[in-house]
Amino acid sequence: MLKLVHSHRFKDEVESGVVVVDFFATWCGPCKMLAPVMEELSEEMNEKVKFIKVDIDQSLDLAKQFQVSSVPTMMIFKDGEKIDTLIGFLPKEKIKESIESHL
Repeated sequence: MLKLVHSHRFKDEVESGVVVVDFFATWCGPCKMLAPVMEELSEEMNEKVKFIKVDIDQSLDLAKQFQVSSVPTMMIFKDGEKIDTLIGFLPKEKIKESIESHL
């Protein structure tokens, strides 16, 4: 299961390595469709990439800081810097391809 991270721990979680952040909301249908895809990717890529989730309703400050205007939004961080953004429900292969391009 992906780790749910709140604002006060976010910086520590993304500061080193490649981290995929799934910005989601509990009321979002496409987010619910994406959840099992993210779980699969986290299991397949756990040696190289960390996966975390951020509930935009519980961490509104992070949603504002990273200008998350629709969910699901996935952001890829490398050593604390945001390097890519994927918006909406995407096929597993497309997400994996985007992540691997930053390894």
